[in-house]
Amino acid sequence: MAAATGTGRKHGEGLQGGRGLPPARRVVIGGGGLAGLTLALSLAKGSAGGLDVTVFDPALAQPAPGGDASRASAIAAGVRRMFEALGVWSAVADRAEPILDMVITDSRLADPVRPSILNFSGEVTPGEPFAHMVENDDLINALAAACRQAGVTLVAEAVMGFSAGPDRVSVTTASGEEIEAGLLVAADGARSRLRDMADIGWIGRSYGQVGIVATIGHERPHGGRAIEHFLPSGPFAILPLATREGRHRSSIVWTERTADADYLLQLPAEDLHEELERRFGLELGEITLLSPARGFPLSIGIARRFVAERFALVGDAAHLVHPIAGQGINIGLRDVAVLAEKIIDACRLGRDVADEEALLAYERARRFDTVTMGIATDGLNRLFSNDFLPGRLVRDLGFGLVERMPAVKRFFIREAAGLVGAVPRLMRGEAL
Repeated sequence: MAAATGTGRKHGEGLQGGRGLPPARRVVIGGGGLAGLTLALSLAKGSAGGLDVTVFDPALAQPAPGGDASRASAIAAGVRRMFEALGVWSAVADRAEPILDMVITDSRLADPVRPSILNFSGEVTPGEPFAHMVENDDLINALAAACRQAGVTLVAEAVMGFSAGPDRVSVTTASGEEIEAGLLVAADGARSRLRDMADIGWIGRSYGQVGIVATIGHERPHGGRAIEHFLPSGPFAILPLATREGRHRSSIVWTERTADADYLLQLPAEDLHEELERRFGLELGEITLLSPARGFPLSIGIARRFVAERFALVGDAAHLVHPIAGQGINIGLRDVAVLAEKIIDACRLGRDVADEEALLAYERARRFDTVTMGIATDGLNRLFSNDFLPGRLVRDLGFGLVERMPAVKRFFIREAAGLVGAVPRLMRGEAL
């Protein structure tokens, strides 16, 4: 991936000054993951060249590796529509696997049979699945290529500091470059350094759980089915991936208590395979670990504010939720869709790229949604990550009732697809 680098130039004379745009039409994004690159592309395309957009991230020095070692995400239908509107989806469509139905079970690890308590199937519109599984690195590479084509500057270094004033924000990079812009957006993840620099507080706690992710090969095709086994230690999700090099593949998200996860991740390959097989089951035949199993501590959290003077947070820098519903990346990209829409609309009215009214409207639009999702996923994790018999009876009864109510199931499918409530234009598949 080509990287622009700084040489100690000041006040936008290097990276930004060549296009002659004033600071009020410049946006700097710290973080080149899915959220940062999608925001950059949305702003560049939505402004038709009227904004100068730069993304800083040391990881931009090389293309994402891709392949079986990469993490994968469940991309909801609304996010897929956004990628279509941005011209990105066609670059990953042949490697995306539609989720055609989802089966939920509730059992103990030793149970010989895991009966289904709830089954979601169907489409949000004819021929449109409610989600696709896509490997993150494939998406990042496609987004980076589209950003370069749209005129976004990608810089393989970090933002080291910034100072916000009434009419501009001065951003300092690792190479000593100073760039004057209208807005700085932090998309640098849950441990956001930029959020800390902006003196925005964080409310959160650890779950005492670790999410173990890996790519699994199996003998038989999955048929586009996702399975979530609710086990006492946490959910074990099997998510369908596209066949690659003749291999049937799935991604797993395996939640365990921290001490147990540390033990499992240190097991010899044969013993780890045995533990995987106990949870994965034999429905798809013999399984093979195609990538290293990696663990990520799980927590919940939300920033006290999403915006400050000439500053905004998106994605994990703004909020974290439990992966039990697979919605973390989707709510982060919804942040992007809303923020891009507010910025572009303000610019079309001749306002500043960091128009205070637009930033506050973004915060209002996103805070309720993220708090609601956080509460929902936290409640599901508390409800299912235990073996308390009365609790099991209550939750299985509740899911059994939902299973018998088609209208409720359709609502949940549309909710999972990101198509409920005030859906931003990009997630309706409309250009900004």
